[in-house]
Amino acid sequence: MPPSTDLLLRRAAAGPLLGLAALVLAACGGPGDGETAATDESSPEMHQATHNALIDRALEIEPPTTEQRPVEIEQLGFMRTDPYAWLRDDNWQEVMRDPSLLREDIRAHLEAENAYYNQVMAPTEALQARLYEEMRGRIKEDDSSVPMRDGPWFYYTRYREGGQYPVFARRPADENGEMSGEEQIILDGDAMAEGFEYFEIETVDHSPDHRYLAYAVDTTGSEFYALKIRDLETGEDIATLTEEAYGSLVWANDSRTLYWVWRDGNNRPKRLYRQAIDAAEPELVYEEADDGFFLGVGKTDGDRWIVVSANDHTTSEMRVIDANDPGAQPILVAERRTGVEYDLTEAGGEIWVRTNLDDAVDFKIMKAPLDDPRHENWTDVIAHRPGTLVLGMEGYADWLVRMERSNALPRIVVRHLETGEEHEIAFEEEAYALGMDGSYEYDSSTLRFSYESPSTPEETFDYDLASRERELLKVQEIPSGHDPDAYVVRRIQAEARDGALVPVTILYREGTPLDGTAPLLLYGYGSYGITIPAGFSTTRLSLVDRGMIFAIAHIRGSMAKGYEWYTDGKLDRKANTFNDYVDSARALIDEGYTSEGRLVAYGGSAGGLLVGAAINQAPELFAGAIGAVPFVDVLNTMSDAELPLTPPEWPEWGNPLTDVAAYEYIQSYSPYDQVRAQAYPHVLATAGLTDPRVTYWEPAKWIARLRELRTDEGLTLLRTNMGAGHGGASGRFDSLKERAEEYAFALMVTGLADAEAGMPARQTETAN
Repeated sequence: MPPSTDLLLRRAAAGPLLGLAALVLAACGGPGDGETAATDESSPEMHQATHNALIDRALEIEPPTTEQRPVEIEQLGFMRTDPYAWLRDDNWQEVMRDPSLLREDIRAHLEAENAYYNQVMAPTEALQARLYEEMRGRIKEDDSSVPMRDGPWFYYTRYREGGQYPVFARRPADENGEMSGEEQIILDGDAMAEGFEYFEIETVDHSPDHRYLAYAVDTTGSEFYALKIRDLETGEDIATLTEEAYGSLVWANDSRTLYWVWRDGNNRPKRLYRQAIDAAEPELVYEEADDGFFLGVGKTDGDRWIVVSANDHTTSEMRVIDANDPGAQPILVAERRTGVEYDLTEAGGEIWVRTNLDDAVDFKIMKAPLDDPRHENWTDVIAHRPGTLVLGMEGYADWLVRMERSNALPRIVVRHLETGEEHEIAFEEEAYALGMDGSYEYDSSTLRFSYESPSTPEETFDYDLASRERELLKVQEIPSGHDPDAYVVRRIQAEARDGALVPVTILYREGTPLDGTAPLLLYGYGSYGITIPAGFSTTRLSLVDRGMIFAIAHIRGSMAKGYEWYTDGKLDRKANTFNDYVDSARALIDEGYTSEGRLVAYGGSAGGLLVGAAINQAPELFAGAIGAVPFVDVLNTMSDAELPLTPPEWPEWGNPLTDVAAYEYIQSYSPYDQVRAQAYPHVLATAGLTDPRVTYWEPAKWIARLRELRTDEGLTLLRTNMGAGHGGASGRFDSLKERAEEYAFALMVTGLADAEAGMPARQTETAN
């Protein structure tokens, strides 16, 4: 039950980035049930983009003109014209691996857009530097995770003062179980990253006998990982198993055999291989035939089984392999049935199954014998409770711990396996986030978990499952200082147009006027069931301290209020996602937190689609909109079966290649297709040249069409990172520079940047 590398990296980096969860997959929302995009009663044509001194200066700069090369596309009897299809390089698979292969006319266009962006944002450079220094000042640069014991060693990650990348290390455990002795660095991210523009460590996993280390690294942002084996006795790499790994890997119990997942040329995880560390070639164990299902590999908490998972967004199928037998073949647990999901946890000498089988919409818990976890042996244990979503489980020798969510708030429930007695770990704040951090040791009665809220930095606890006592191990340190009492956290219920109540988490500094004069940044995601937690962010304080209110709309398409909250915001109900977002904006205006034309829409990836749909529907609400690597060309992308994520995305959006209704519905909300002649807020889109999730041409095409059709004089900006993928810059400080640029844009379009940029402020102008 080892904690994931992602988790260790997050724990070590004391500055979580805004919207990190939104950088998971690509997609978002659109109108339905016969509605058109323009359902508001105001007149968008009369809206004028916000003006101030910085904006007035920027509007004097001539933007690039994107050449139109119209391509007609016939599909299912429909005809559409795409004037900017040429921005998609037919050689995109090779560009992912080697950005220098990008076609020259496309490169020239992206560089012209970057030059224009830099010229527009030049007066905010001092502000950007100040934002960066503030955000960096809130990060404990030499921070480290709380060490976690695994037998004779304690493992942890740490950062150096000034270091961009994590250092993975361990120290011995003494006879009393205390950490002692010399530190051994097992992986040095800073040293390994030298010479690379982009560098990411995806997975780090030591062998059960602690002799070897398997790790996966990406040096382009394309998410093709090189999988390497290191001998920890010598500190030397002894093998590179592949340059095309998915990043999902696990050791068999013999400490000599590694299971890993391979990606095909379209960046899809398709094959599971098994390889002894001294073998020249891997053995193919399983190959997934359906392009709509992605493979992953893991291990049950008690190390009995290797688990091979095949999933799309709504259906799962698992096979188990005896972790004690390096030659064992996979055993099918339960064959895939459309719409049925399940996952496995080992606890108390049994297999526990979280599943939505038998219409258990918010999931129930079943169990099976450890030695034969096949479906025919499953029996019910914890019944389905509508509205209480079972999120996940951790297993121990005597305990089963599960995370649940109800009404957009998480909770941890502990079950003693011998008695069946349960208790909940209680928390008091109005909005908060929890994390279960995993454990290397199965025979333990200690749960490690984290707690945070929008105003409270992360706290890490060890919780005694038997005595119910919690020990505070670490509080996220804010070197520049932080007073939680200086901030106010609120949760309102925004009424959507169909009567649904949408939770909205709000953070503002004490003393911020609540008379409608404050600008407000509204963040949203709303796809794939991903729920944005009400957690702490060191970066967003730079907005809040300047008088901007920060809010998160927990809209449909997420699982904030259960699984039905998700299904009510996908496929032919996708309209609910962005309707909820727009209606949350209006509720915040009605409550006096801000006013029309004072909001900034913000979303990344699928959240970028949300932003695009929202400003098509209700542009008058927003002063600005930020789409970070936005999935905005939905119809074309869902019609391109070559792209990595398209087949697995069809259960989320529908398949416009075969389904007329899906084609018409997706086209009705796809932001690129629905850009029209009306006034828009100021818009900033970002892109990553090697992004395999939202390809660079989506934001590039969207910006071109917005600039072509908008009827006002607002800004339309594109910033492309020419050396990174979906997550942007890889170093922890370089990523802050990108966040500072986005925040400077938000402050600029709301008039809060003028004073810091030395510009005379002007009254905001809107007309409706």
